[in-house]
Amino acid sequence: METGGLAPGKKNAARLGAHLVFVDESGFLLIPTVRRTWAPRGQTPIIRHRYRRDKISVISGVSVSPRRRRMGLYWRFHAKNIQHAEVCDFLRYRLRHLRGPVIVVWDNGKIHRGDPIRALCCRVPRLRLEHFPSYAPELNPDEGVWNLAKARLANGRPDNVEDLRRSLADSLRTIAHSPSRLRGCIRHADLPFF
Repeated sequence: METGGLAPGKKNAARLGAHLVFVDESGFLLIPTVRRTWAPRGQTPIIRHRYRRDKISVISGVSVSPRRRRMGLYWRFHAKNIQHAEVCDFLRYRLRHLRGPVIVVWDNGKIHRGDPIRALCCRVPRLRLEHFPSYAPELNPDEGVWNLAKARLANGRPDNVEDLRRSLADSLRTIAHSPSRLRGCIRHADLPFF
């Protein structure tokens, strides 16, 4: 059976361009992030909270489409620290939503290297991985997403992990639906080609 369209391959990948996906991970604790705020003169603001170290680990990616430069934000929550399996799962999830070649740009962390990651790259030839230089978080636009999310959650006091998850999901959805905020994250990163 013969079908029309472009077959995948290096020649067509160069012609179509590639999606760029900037990936990073972060953790969010039940202990509130404290930021400067307003209060009546002479009254120090007080945030009451339970001292519990429960957390949510999140992996996310800011994507830029090759032709129209459209941006997207995608994330996954995890109850434990993110390992190779969660990274591979996130990459497969992203690949299902992006057609054509995909270039993932991330830091050189341990969970971004190793046999599971190499095996995924061998199985999916349209996936290419690139690393930022060591100790250069200012280059990753996804760091800007974490700054925005943490700023929206600042001085909050979730009672449990489910409250934190709901607030975090709302915060990330707000960022994802704001092209200007996503563009701001990319512009704020010190990337020479943007």
